Amino acid sequence: MQDKIKKIVSESIAVKTSVLQDATILKTTEAIVAAMVAALKNGNHIYFCGNGGSAADAQHLAAEFSGRFYKDREALPAEALHCNTSYLTAVANDYSYDVIFARLIKGIGKKGDFLVGLSTSGNSTNIMKAFEVAREKGIITVGFTGETGGKMKDLSDYLLNVPSKNTPRIQESHIMLGHIICELVEEQYFG
Repeated sequence: MQDKIKKIVSESIAVKTSVLQDATILKTTEAIVAAMVAALKNGNHIYFCGNGGSAADAQHLAAEFSGRFYKDREALPAEALHCNTSYLTAVANDYSYDVIFARLIKGIGKKGDFLVGLSTSGNSTNIMKAFEVAREKGIITVGFTGETGGKMKDLSDYLLNVPSKNTPRIQESHIMLGHIICELVEEQYFG
């Protein structure tokens, strides 16, 4: 069993090493931080969405912004779109699960906001539909995906496509990149 544990840890390290060596991912992460800081200074919000484990990661990252990361500071306007279960179940039942995020972004999103979508495949229909609405409204989209970027690749203003096809390893890198963004946004926004 220890060999299996070591293999899994090694796989995780290998994916993170690939991220570390990917100049595009590093530059994109830096660009996201700068754009988020500017958006927050302009009074805009950051919204997060995902399904399953990626929903948990979306909620985790939203909490890092709205709660705190390292600094004892004011809350930043960020939230995960799936946390209102009454809304989620009503829209999924009355319309379609495919529009749960799009409908909410249409209602609350405004030009200059950020919409961060986490999907290891990059093919989550409900996130893609939300990104389409975001584009219509001038909302900046950030796709956290796996290696290919999936269909979200063409809908993302910023794409962080983790170089892996292994869902757990992709999710581990998503939370790492999300933490990096949170830390740097907090540092630059609050000084």
